[in-house]
Amino acid sequence: MEMKLQSILDNPHKRPIIIAGPCSAETEEQVLQTARDLAPQNIDLFRAGIWKPRTRPGSFEGVGTPGLKWLKKVKEETGMKVTTEVAKAEHVYQAIKHNIDVLWIGARTTVNPFSVQEVADAIEGVDIPVLIKNPINPDLGLWVGAIERIYKAGVTKIGVIHRGFSYHGDTPFRNVPRWQIAIELKRRFPDLVMICDNSHICGRRDTLFEVAQQAMDLNYDGIMTEVHPTPDDAWSDAKQQITPAQFQELVNNLVFRDATTDDIEFLETLDHLRKEIDHIDNELFNLLGHRMELADSIGQYKKRNNISILQTTRWNEILEKTIALGQAKGLSQEFVTTVLRAIHQESINHQEAVMSAEESKIGG
Repeated sequence: MEMKLQSILDNPHKRPIIIAGPCSAETEEQVLQTARDLAPQNIDLFRAGIWKPRTRPGSFEGVGTPGLKWLKKVKEETGMKVTTEVAKAEHVYQAIKHNIDVLWIGARTTVNPFSVQEVADAIEGVDIPVLIKNPINPDLGLWVGAIERIYKAGVTKIGVIHRGFSYHGDTPFRNVPRWQIAIELKRRFPDLVMICDNSHICGRRDTLFEVAQQAMDLNYDGIMTEVHPTPDDAWSDAKQQITPAQFQELVNNLVFRDATTDDIEFLETLDHLRKEIDHIDNELFNLLGHRMELADSIGQYKKRNNISILQTTRWNEILEKTIALGQAKGLSQEFVTTVLRAIHQESINHQEAVMSAEESKIGG
């Protein structure tokens, strides 16, 4: 679907966009104190969760509609625009009634097309910007589908929030970023405003700057960070929140990159280096093509000798050897493993195709 998207802000070229505020609106004083501390920092949107979808019942699930009056006071007292999460039609109606400036759809909602459609139906006919977080699981189609549903409701001021993806296993992140998924979304929709939610990616305050800087290096349009007057006392997600002073230090230390430049020498040098990369890519795919031809031959030989495709001992040997070789070349274990698994799977696919083709001949 071709979409004509507008900026979520009045100033369409502002970068970076800064969104900050507490994970949850807990009390009126807590919300207003955070807002007062953030107001001098040129915040674009003050965020606070009013309704909090929690994994298990019994956890703090937000103060609900009364908290919207606190956000209205934030606007009146500081002049900052405010944003909150909506997950169903009633949330949308109440947020609009209380003059919330921007809505966002959370990861637990994005993952469910029925819920997204309910929100879209409630928004239809209302000129309000909407930010859409990625779904919990790494499914680009669900993310795109949510964008399309909101756009079909007549909303053109749409942005996305990259908050990382759930992952079962050892990882330094609360939600693994999987940057390539967000990059692919941006490739498909170049005009889409993309915000990095470093709080939910990290899940811990000591790595917030590192992730925010990586987002800036990747040409993201801004960051969304959870800020609380006393983070350790927060009623939700205490470990990933920081004080307003810490947030100001984080933003002040960020290096914001330009998307491009008019410098002729830079452009010529970059063009030369990119051509070298293109040449290497061509060589890589020529080699991979030859490798798959060998896989075809191995598949034929295994078929003739009635040998199974997967040879676990051989695969383990290749994996260990290649990881060591990659590390010696300055390549991370994660990168080498990801690439090698993809190559190995393609080799298996080729061998399966060879065996299936020969079996169909026998069956015919």
